[in-house]
Amino acid sequence: MLTKKRRRLALRTCSLAGRILIENGSNMERVNDTLHRMAHTAGLQDFQAFTTVTGIVLGANNMPNAMVMNIRRRKNDLSKVTAVNEISREMSQGLITLPEAYAQLKWVDRQGPYKYQNLVEALAAAVLSIALMIVFTGDYRDSWAGFIDGGISYAVFSYVIRKFKIQYLGEFCSSLVIGFLAVLMVKLGWAHSINDIIIGAVMPLVPGIPLTNAARDLVSGNLISGPTRGIEAILTAVSIGSAIVIVLHFA
Repeated sequence: MLTKKRRRLALRTCSLAGRILIENGSNMERVNDTLHRMAHTAGLQDFQAFTTVTGIVLGANNMPNAMVMNIRRRKNDLSKVTAVNEISREMSQGLITLPEAYAQLKWVDRQGPYKYQNLVEALAAAVLSIALMIVFTGDYRDSWAGFIDGGISYAVFSYVIRKFKIQYLGEFCSSLVIGFLAVLMVKLGWAHSINDIIIGAVMPLVPGIPLTNAARDLVSGNLISGPTRGIEAILTAVSIGSAIVIVLHFA
């Protein structure tokens, strides 16, 4: 028989795990599987979980009230998703106790960006831009321009996100930078194709994870989170496309 204190700890642990997963880009099938695995291991009977991209509602038959967790921010940090998945599996295998799992989840939740994360992400975006630019367009001459454009624009994206906490604004501003730099390089005679540079530079901003999660949620029968993530991906695409159109219109 679970004590009242342990039941509360079990629900807090499950809700924390679910919040971390949703905030960092996990699909709902993984969230639900993780929550039920942890609840079963903790001894919660008749555990129920209602999960969406904006909130979680948890309950069990031996708890008088449900627990609600509000989710206000989302990003893509698959390292935290992997960490939570590992903690849940260790807990289900009996390698760690419930209090240890809760402490480890708190530690994962507190982890912020490391010292040079923004620089590393900008460099990774630049490498991705040059690689996909060559793959999609076959343009080797302007690959260096795609490298520079992709890196600078992603640095702008990271700055706007940190400053204003609005993802679509960050994608819009970084796309403006992409278009402006591509036009500038061609006008100055440094590069040859505006289109090829833009195609490579926008690739790090393309909402691949939201689109994938939307498809997986729809296939899994989650008719709330699936369309929501799909709309999120469409809004991202609109932000990118509208900024590029504005730049090319006035170029």
